[in-house]
Amino acid sequence: MKRSDIKIMPVYFDRYINLIEDIELKEALEKSGAKILEENKRELIETGDKVYAEGKWTVKEIIQHLIDSERVFSYRALRFARNDKTELPGYDENVFAMESKAGERDIYDMLSEYDLLRKSTVCLFDSLDETMLCRTGVCFDKEISVLALGFTMAGHTLHHTNVIREKYFSL
Repeated sequence: MKRSDIKIMPVYFDRYINLIEDIELKEALEKSGAKILEENKRELIETGDKVYAEGKWTVKEIIQHLIDSERVFSYRALRFARNDKTELPGYDENVFAMESKAGERDIYDMLSEYDLLRKSTVCLFDSLDETMLCRTGVCFDKEISVLALGFTMAGHTLHHTNVIREKYFSL
């Protein structure tokens, strides 16, 4: 299914979904996956722990955020695809970042983990039929379809990759 097949555009998440062209979900997930980070590995390493403003995350913290978010969003998608109507809470991404110890991790390991995780995400969405992709649930106080969650994941990675390119690589 394509981005244009999303019936209800979820508020807040639309900022990520709208970054993706009207292509099939699998293609969107593959194009926005770890390959996009891998292509900029040298710049990611050279940026190190620099931040463009006080209180902003480091590149490693952003990558860890992408890893954590991928897991959270995949879990939400699985629950809703299986027709679980339990409302799911949001999570505090800043607490996650603070507690992640991303700065102590090896960036190569992080990129490898993200690559494997995105491949797992693609497998998850490949296993879902149209009925499952169209199911909805409530998370973060917003109704969202499984399909929209998939495109949110693709756009979320693209958003953070754009931020890294625009604000970090020039440091």
